[in-house]
Amino acid sequence: MRSFDYTVVDVFTDRALEGNAVAVFTDARALREEEFQRLARETNLSETTFILPREAAIEREHGVKVRIFTVAEELPFAGHPTLGTASVIRGGTGASRVELDLLVGKIPVEFASELAPSFGTMRQRDPEFGQIHRREDIARFTNLRSEDLRDDVPIQTVSTGMAFAIVPVKTLAALQNLRFDYPRSFEYSQGTDAKLFFFVSTETVNAQADVHARMIFYNGEDPATGSASGCCAAWLVKHGVAKPGQRVVIEQGPGVSSTQPHRGLRRPGWRCHRRRPRGRLRGGSRPRHLHPLLSDGTETTRLPGPRNRGGRGRRVTPPGRLSDPSDAPPSSAPLPARPCSRCPPPSPLAGR
Repeated sequence: MRSFDYTVVDVFTDRALEGNAVAVFTDARALREEEFQRLARETNLSETTFILPREAAIEREHGVKVRIFTVAEELPFAGHPTLGTASVIRGGTGASRVELDLLVGKIPVEFASELAPSFGTMRQRDPEFGQIHRREDIARFTNLRSEDLRDDVPIQTVSTGMAFAIVPVKTLAALQNLRFDYPRSFEYSQGTDAKLFFFVSTETVNAQADVHARMIFYNGEDPATGSASGCCAAWLVKHGVAKPGQRVVIEQGPGVSSTQPHRGLRRPGWRCHRRRPRGRLRGGSRPRHLHPLLSDGTETTRLPGPRNRGGRGRRVTPPGRLSDPSDAPPSSAPLPARPCSRCPPPSPLAGR
């Protein structure tokens, strides 16, 4: 029987049992190609990452090779998996910088060694601005009217490695009451350059936040979306909503509280807790966050809010070691029904 060590890391939090979780397999070189996706389905988190160690000279030049998978597909880039995986690679070495070799290229993560448990910043790729979308087209797969969407700034696709259509909503109330038809959004996105949709409003619940955001996709509502946040920061600057170099605070999710704590807002950065292997847990899954961003696309802190996963399913496997995937039913056997990017889920509406 083969076994593979993994660690569950909770990103965007400074507390145990909060944040956005990612499972990190620390040495995936012995995995067969089809097993990466099957293991990501088994962990059933929003993302699972696989570290593929190489010779030190190669890693110094190109970074540590990492692959990122959702329950349905491999991603070229994602925010909190990048940060959590960098924390695992850094470990207790005290390294000030870790570079990951992802499908989108080399992504650096820099750490502040004086802050615990882990605190650092990630620089995403330079943003690429794409298609402008019509308000009427977006409204068709939500419960929003065209009039609920702002007309003074465009709905536009932005990518720093993952393409999001940034959708500006006029009021906080409309965004909090958002209902989202994923099958229709998937159908629409097939004819565009956008993969997913990031809904934002400059009206916020928390006085320390600048933007309220929500992101619903085929695996439910995302509690915190690092890749979309970088795109959003770039969009804010391009269209004059924020100034270059300004730090922007984004709160995400329908259940953000105006009374949640604000620790970590003193400086840019992100925190994470690691769930230790072999049954000892440190970390968790609280999904509502504030996350300051630098408007040049630098990813920084996300702070916790009320517990609510917005409809996402979640199951944690026995911690520490995962038995050989070949012990699972053969690939020809039917897998439990799960939505995927190519097969929209049957339920017509997601979110609240």
